[in-house]
Amino acid sequence: MTEPLTREPASRKPILQVRNLVKHFPLTRGILFKKEIGAVKAVDGISFDLYAGETLGIVGESGCGKSTVAKLLMNLEQATSGEVFYKGEDITRLSGRALKAVRRNIQMVFQDPYTSLNPRMTVGDIIGEPFDIHPEVAPKGDRRARVRELLDVVGLNPEYINRYPHQFSGGQRQRIGIARGLALNPEIIICDEPVSALDVSVQAQVVNLMEKLQDEFGLSYVFIAHDLSIVRHISDRVGVMYLGRMAEIGTDTEIYEHPTHPYTQALLSAVPVPDPQARERRERIILTGDVPSPANPPSGCRFRTRCWKAEERCAQETPLLAVPSVFAGSDSPAAHESACHFAAEKDVVGSASVDAA
Repeated sequence: MTEPLTREPASRKPILQVRNLVKHFPLTRGILFKKEIGAVKAVDGISFDLYAGETLGIVGESGCGKSTVAKLLMNLEQATSGEVFYKGEDITRLSGRALKAVRRNIQMVFQDPYTSLNPRMTVGDIIGEPFDIHPEVAPKGDRRARVRELLDVVGLNPEYINRYPHQFSGGQRQRIGIARGLALNPEIIICDEPVSALDVSVQAQVVNLMEKLQDEFGLSYVFIAHDLSIVRHISDRVGVMYLGRMAEIGTDTEIYEHPTHPYTQALLSAVPVPDPQARERRERIILTGDVPSPANPPSGCRFRTRCWKAEERCAQETPLLAVPSVFAGSDSPAAHESACHFAAEKDVVGSASVDAA
């Protein structure tokens, strides 16, 4: 097993380790006799660690592979290659009872609070369904009381236990989804854009609820989202994905105030800034061209076709996710992992204001 990528104390061991994770979806031609003619490289070799009690945020454009990563961590999709270690055990090789036992400790909150809840089931049945799969967690006689307790924990009236999903708002439905995720007392919750379908005010309520539950139950989160301000608010560390690969990873301060990868800098420069004076001073980075197809990604660095720093080396050599040599051994906040041959700090005015945007 390889060493953790992040610069954490040696005494602190990760609860989840992802190593060179790959998921390719085959492209086929023909009806009766299907022939594979290529593959969509949704996730193409990402690695990161998740530590107990922390939140790792993952951000990136639509189609970069974030949701596929979430499914791979749950083993809802079978990985093409790579490893996902939960407490030292590779869950990509598990099936049957062994996988069922691991899933009790790794739960998921889905993106759409409308389609993720069965409209024919009551709230009590939805939240209590995990107990049918893992009856050892709650005996039959105690399940209804446990469901009421979970509703209260997520800020819903326990008397709503017999209501159906259509009787709730979007924010309330997502709270029901969170209650379902908490039912089995998991250690890790994978959050796949859990607030993207909600209004801004409701987003804040759900995020604050998740932070409260993390402190109360000692949860670890993998929090996937588009909104940079929300990710910074809730995350201890942030990973930036581009076209199936991790472009940069570090603490929230390192990523938001000292980004070294051109793609991260471009993302931060697009964040609206409420201060008119800061808005006039900042340099907007306008990327040219379209995002390449994951079925035919560029050679070398995936970002090179849109990068203003790109040189011939970028097309021939794939950059490693590592601390840039120029910052190696320093105490600079820029000394964090970045997959760029020419990684360097750039003053993206307004990046420090992302939290306020």
